[in-house]
Amino acid sequence: MAREQQNGHRRVAIVRGLRTPFAKAGTDFARLTALDLGRIVVQELVQRSEIDPQEIDQVVFGQVIPTLTAPSIAREVVIAAGLPRKIDAFTVSRACATSIQAMTTAANAIALGEADVVLAGGTESMSDAPIFTSRPLAQALMAASKARDLPGKLKAFQALKPGDLVPVPPAIAEHSTGMTMGESAEKMAKENGISRAEQDQIALASHQNAARAWKDGFFDSHVMHVVVPPKYEKVADKDNIVRADTSLESLSQLKPVFDRKYGTITAGNSSPLTDGAGVLLMMSEEKAKALGLEPLGYLRSHAFAATDPGDQLLQGPAYAVPVALKRAGLTLADIDLVEMHEAFAAQVASNLQALASKEFAKKAGWSAPVGEVDRTRLNLSGGSLSLGHPFGATGARIVTQALHELKRQNKNTVLCTVCAAGGLGAAVVLERA
Repeated sequence: MAREQQNGHRRVAIVRGLRTPFAKAGTDFARLTALDLGRIVVQELVQRSEIDPQEIDQVVFGQVIPTLTAPSIAREVVIAAGLPRKIDAFTVSRACATSIQAMTTAANAIALGEADVVLAGGTESMSDAPIFTSRPLAQALMAASKARDLPGKLKAFQALKPGDLVPVPPAIAEHSTGMTMGESAEKMAKENGISRAEQDQIALASHQNAARAWKDGFFDSHVMHVVVPPKYEKVADKDNIVRADTSLESLSQLKPVFDRKYGTITAGNSSPLTDGAGVLLMMSEEKAKALGLEPLGYLRSHAFAATDPGDQLLQGPAYAVPVALKRAGLTLADIDLVEMHEAFAAQVASNLQALASKEFAKKAGWSAPVGEVDRTRLNLSGGSLSLGHPFGATGARIVTQALHELKRQNKNTVLCTVCAAGGLGAAVVLERA
């Protein structure tokens, strides 16, 4: 029986993926909003795929740090991109796994026959992150707006203290623990015995693999060019975070950021704040055949998991992976390649350690460890440490990159994982045939 008919569900194809270059916040895309980036990448994907926009049933799009002037980012992307306004669109968010959520939500709709063609992805502009006011200042502004005369408006501000006037950036700490993601990664490194040397080696491999992939033209087909405002004289044509000249020596000289005395997490082995957007063109296998389109690959299974944020915040992938593998009817030994989001090198090492650990398996309630990941098959064209991490777009980047890597390596299956704030984790299994 064909896989698409199993359980009465249709097989879900990823026909194409595209992303903008990823740019360090405050650089190439400093004047672009998340909506701008989302619009640009969706317009380009539709044009490149040559699909009739009338065929698109739905757009599922995500963003982690919301744009206050366009909070329904999915719907705004549809309108801004000039797509038919009849297209259903809604916004999703799952922290760093947001565009994985977009993809799996789209996949479920396609599998169940609720939609035939869906665009799924995400966007993020850390250059345009919203700045909030303090609660007292916000209340004073509200009171002043209701006052009928100038004295009344001025009176609303009389009780404010100097500290109330300081702008408030988006929260970067876990509400439940009070710890930032970097502090949590530092905690994981210490508790799991992850050395500074191992972290720097992971970062070095990420940059070397990404630089090699760019040099070989690997990214050319799925990273678009963006003409940069305001003068439109510069073209962003590649990720500007990749360092081809980095070395273990230069990485080892960087000072710890979150625990300056005893820490091992540095700017070099952490992913930077990044701007960018990515999108996937998804449809049922039958629809792809009807339109004469050859899919990049297919979604075989997916899983989400969660763990205590106060324990190992970024260990979610280790819990999600065995579920995704079981749903795919595979073991880790059956998987050809692995793409793992690199929020921090310490997080990568911790998850790899957990998957192979008998002690972790016992803690998780498993009968045996999931298995050891062959690092020669891990993130072969770079990861978030070198390419960047625009929160809402990273999942779409990983899926697109993974499927192109399968083709380049002439392999058939790839496991993708993403850790996320809140102790969340995501895992998907993709296949070419």
